[in-house]
Amino acid sequence: MTRVLFIARYRDATMRRKIDYLAGEQDIEICYVTPAQWQDDLLRVAQTNEDGAFRQVAIPLTKPSDPHRALFRTIDFTIRSFKPQIIHAEEEPDSLSTLQIVWARRLFAPDARLCLHTWQNVDRPKSLAVRWVMRQTLAAADLVFCANQEAAALLRRYGVSCPLPVVPALGVDTESFTPCPSLQRLDSDAPVLGYVGRFSPEKGIDILIQAFAILRQTTLPYARLRLIGAGPQQSLLAAQAAQLGIADAVEFVAPMPPGRIAQAMCAFDVLILPSRTTPVWKEQLGRVLLEAMACGVPVIGSDSGAIPEVIGDAGLIFPEGDAVELAQRVEQVLTDPELHQQCSRRGIVRVREYYSQRVLATKTAAFYRQMLA
Repeated sequence: MTRVLFIARYRDATMRRKIDYLAGEQDIEICYVTPAQWQDDLLRVAQTNEDGAFRQVAIPLTKPSDPHRALFRTIDFTIRSFKPQIIHAEEEPDSLSTLQIVWARRLFAPDARLCLHTWQNVDRPKSLAVRWVMRQTLAAADLVFCANQEAAALLRRYGVSCPLPVVPALGVDTESFTPCPSLQRLDSDAPVLGYVGRFSPEKGIDILIQAFAILRQTTLPYARLRLIGAGPQQSLLAAQAAQLGIADAVEFVAPMPPGRIAQAMCAFDVLILPSRTTPVWKEQLGRVLLEAMACGVPVIGSDSGAIPEVIGDAGLIFPEGDAVELAQRVEQVLTDPELHQQCSRRGIVRVREYYSQRVLATKTAAFYRQMLA
């Protein structure tokens, strides 16, 4: 039996589903370490110790809202009692918590294999201290799972020589996100355009509102736009919609748990992720695209970062920041029932083949076995 100490900041059951599948492997025993509290722009969650198919240990964090500077309030992460053969930390190589895990492994389980994870696909400026942390953690890693191809290429440029498989930390829980009951639905007279996520500048929602205004004035005068989430730009976005004369057709909906998100997506005729690249960030996966695809909702994304890699042939891509091109893509998918159904079917298949939590757990377990072999 392979003992795996799995350290990750999952905040709900859909994110933890991968651990359920890993624990279901006959040759793997999981001890899952999670923050006792989680806080981000959308959710605040408290978690506790639990015993079931796997053991869950909740450890308090300092600075829980800052993923790079947070520290777990522990010395050994249960390493001394659990005696893992593999330590899998879904933590960035440039974070203090990763350095903390590296030191704990060095002290208490120096023979255990160490897996890390990175989302980062931009070579951001880093201080001397951060670069030192990265050198320590990457030198200690036996394998680094990468969320996208660009992240793997970036680590290669840094000179990292260990395996760098592209296996995102998070996929889609296909037990919660299932095909909508009415996949043939397409009301071309009053379609609903959807967005789910943070209301922040890099998400490009202002571009979506511009495109929506174009559509309302031209081919889709009765369309509606539903924005689900929260963030610092909400008041600015509402003011933009009012200025463009479309406020009555733009709906802001508060964040909701994953189970309700799946239901809400089934009211969309298309989901759009209009992310824009900044000097320090570009889209690293776009999990909301995968959730919509799992529901059979056609998707449109910008060409920022990993979005084209994720969508593949299951949706449409537009040049980031181009509201006119986005409006054209939306018009394409909402006025062509055959294209709409084709995107729906392809999205379901693509998620099941490449991005479901079950598929990612199977791939992860295979790498565990290779490491010990």
